[in-house]
Amino acid sequence: MRTPIKKFIAASAAVTIAAALAGCGSDEPKADRPESKTITLATHDSWNMDKKVLADFTEQTGITVKLQAHGDAGALTNKLVLTKDDPLADGVFGIDNTFATRAIDEGVLAKYTPMVLPGSVKSFALTGDDAGYLTPIDYGDVCINVDDTWFAAKKLAPPKTFDDLADPRYKNLLVVPGATSSSPGLAFLLATIGTYGDDWKDYWSDLLDNGVKIDAGWSDAYEVDFTAGGGKGDRPIVLSYSSSPPFTVPEGGDEPTTSALLDTCFRQVEYAGVLAGAKNPKNMQKFIDFMTTREFQAALPDNMYVYPVDTTTPLPEGWDTWAPTAPKPVVVPASEITEKRADWLREWRDLTTR
Repeated sequence: MRTPIKKFIAASAAVTIAAALAGCGSDEPKADRPESKTITLATHDSWNMDKKVLADFTEQTGITVKLQAHGDAGALTNKLVLTKDDPLADGVFGIDNTFATRAIDEGVLAKYTPMVLPGSVKSFALTGDDAGYLTPIDYGDVCINVDDTWFAAKKLAPPKTFDDLADPRYKNLLVVPGATSSSPGLAFLLATIGTYGDDWKDYWSDLLDNGVKIDAGWSDAYEVDFTAGGGKGDRPIVLSYSSSPPFTVPEGGDEPTTSALLDTCFRQVEYAGVLAGAKNPKNMQKFIDFMTTREFQAALPDNMYVYPVDTTTPLPEGWDTWAPTAPKPVVVPASEITEKRADWLREWRDLTTR
């Protein structure tokens, strides 16, 4: 999940485990130049990891990690495409399954797969021509969340399905991030496409007629406009994650004040990869190896509010009850996303800016 946002934003700023760059100013040919013991990892703004975990990596390998945050996963991917001829980092974390094929098709990534991987990783890996460029690290279900306390106070039954969101009973109550500016927003668009097929534009017209608010990003939708997001929002229905509710348990309480609608979920997988032309590819490979270990995987839920791709990793207390994954998330094949993503986004933008 991406809450609580104050902790998340504070940690999403570029974090540096400081070390001097080795080999700067060398006249050696690039191929013979020793790799720096500092690697640069490009991430989205939601990166957050326990400093002790990163310090353990440095202690084990002698390699330190410098982080660069580049906005949402979509903005991150676009930045990497624009700078592919002069890579701004050694590797990337946070490209997800809605943007993975774009990064691969644009030649942003070098092939690398860790030799030792948890068996469950296979179910999250890219296949076919896309295989081998990105390593799955975590996943989350992007779902509609509702403020149960608000609905109880209004004595109104909360929505349960996509159809319900267009019901006049919920007029002006829904807020979502935009599909062109947010990877969760794109995931929601894909969920509606997977649900309604060729009729998805009619469904979005119904949402617009019912007063859906479209924000630039997840943090605006959840933390500002959502009634349970910590601000003074007036929208009790929001797009977030199935892992969001446990973080709304009030102090002294034992149940969250929100819930996720598991029939509205799209599964989002996040990957890590080595950038083509990276200055320190071998050391970046070592960090990707580390990200698949039990130590890093076990730290993901509490730090990034996502599920580890090593499904044998124990989850935090309460997640089994309050943050279950969707039993049947909406699926849109990666090949179809690749083929139609640009058209879908253009059509969505035209529809929502009418």
